[in-house]
Amino acid sequence: MAAQTSASIAAQTAVSSGSGVARLGAQSGIYGRDGEIHNADTLAWWHTTEFLSSDAMEGRDTGSAAYERAAKYVAARFKEAGLQPAGENGTYFQQVPMHEIRVTPDGTSFTLVRDDGTVHELKFLQEIDLRVTATLPKRLEAPLAFRGYCSKAEATKLTGKIAVCFGTRRAGPPNGRQQLVAVRAAGAVGMIAVDDLTFTMEPPRWPDAYARSVTLQTSRGKMLGNVLSNNMGAFVTMRLSAPAFATMLDGSGRDAAEILALGGASKPLPSFDLPARLRVKTHTVQRDISSPNVLAVLPGSDPKLRSEYVVIAAHLDGYGYGTPVQGDKIYNGALDDAAYVALIIQFAEDQQAAMKKHEDRPGVGLKRSVLFCAFTGEEKGLLGSTYFTEHPTVPKAGLVADINLDQLRPLFPLHILTALAVDDTTLGATAKAVAAPMKIAIRADREPERHMLQRADHWPFMQIGVPSIGFIFGYDPGTDAEKRYRQWYTTQYHRPQDDVTQPIDFDAATKFDAFFYALTRTVANAPVRPEWLATSPYKPRN
Repeated sequence: MAAQTSASIAAQTAVSSGSGVARLGAQSGIYGRDGEIHNADTLAWWHTTEFLSSDAMEGRDTGSAAYERAAKYVAARFKEAGLQPAGENGTYFQQVPMHEIRVTPDGTSFTLVRDDGTVHELKFLQEIDLRVTATLPKRLEAPLAFRGYCSKAEATKLTGKIAVCFGTRRAGPPNGRQQLVAVRAAGAVGMIAVDDLTFTMEPPRWPDAYARSVTLQTSRGKMLGNVLSNNMGAFVTMRLSAPAFATMLDGSGRDAAEILALGGASKPLPSFDLPARLRVKTHTVQRDISSPNVLAVLPGSDPKLRSEYVVIAAHLDGYGYGTPVQGDKIYNGALDDAAYVALIIQFAEDQQAAMKKHEDRPGVGLKRSVLFCAFTGEEKGLLGSTYFTEHPTVPKAGLVADINLDQLRPLFPLHILTALAVDDTTLGATAKAVAAPMKIAIRADREPERHMLQRADHWPFMQIGVPSIGFIFGYDPGTDAEKRYRQWYTTQYHRPQDDVTQPIDFDAATKFDAFFYALTRTVANAPVRPEWLATSPYKPRN
């Protein structure tokens, strides 16, 4: 892993010859393990990453003017690389209509009112947050009742109360959805999930950037939004930090540390009413927004296969402006996911260069068409990819594979890749065959509790029957690689610190890039399209 040699980017904007496309001439000082980026392709990729994740792009929040600038930049780079428009009306853009509900810090408060008359303000977004729905009440005040894991058996005597539940994500105790069903059935008017500090796979992080809900303005999106709002009614679902839980238990005679330890070990928990009420006030603003997917195609060279499309995708959106962390309020999203939008741009440019080099050879190029997708709204719930799969701009039957780039962190040497959906389609075997000579082991997900399969843009493609795959840098337990991976989720994930000043292992990035290029070319040139395995629970049944 590289040492950090410069804390900031001393960068200048240059213009690429003949195109007017802005690029960043990087001087970040972050290089490979020996202090240099030796690979020219990797250096070009990193320059694009720096530009897309610079402060000038303001975190590329869905629906923002900054995101629009980023989308136009990506479209210009696609055009420069010789890709054809694959959006709407002959453009590179597919507009995605959305509706946003935001809870504002001004006018929103969470006040503990104890039975002895004392009050304590919980800090919004720093200690407590809430799920945003269209029916969120402006005011709610109710007594608090701790009910352990809030299983059906534990969720008793909750009429008119706010249920406080240990929010474990481990297998065994009820998950958040099950807790919600149980406490609502018992008459609760709200629920608070307390952080599990022992869930080190993806530890709880504070502050939250903001409290916001964004839904698609489609018939399905509106239906899902209405179902959520109708099911929630005036119910308030909240999340509470572990330190704030200790504050909440002051005066109850209960030991917060002991309860947190028992919950973290999945041991039985007590149930008790707290000598306190929670007074909640909320202020929301709503608006309709639109944000584009950026879509382009490299036509295939084989007359029989060019009507089939291999999708390569990454999400362009980030978090934008949010709650400051260490004085920084721009959530740049360098590795999540500017770096991988940059990688599909780099692949397009590499293919163009290869085709120009061998333009005298008939049939040069990839046999199948490749559809390049920079999706919007991934951080808001896979919105751009969902919209595309509902409204594809190429024939749906022609979508033969989706290779999604997200959750990739080149923080340590690349020897292992976790492959999501590796055992669901023949893409898994193809990935293993490509990785083997590169000495990369392909493994199935060993942390299913995180539900990573459903949390990235390959998931909507799988839901419409398209064989898909995604990757995560893997590690063995107890290694330095695991330490670095866990640390990233504590300090960089969905934070302003996910920027280009973080240490990067560029040798690992180069190795992954080569793997991705080879995998895409292999799938695009294979004589048969990828297929679902009969054993997959996601295999289309009709």
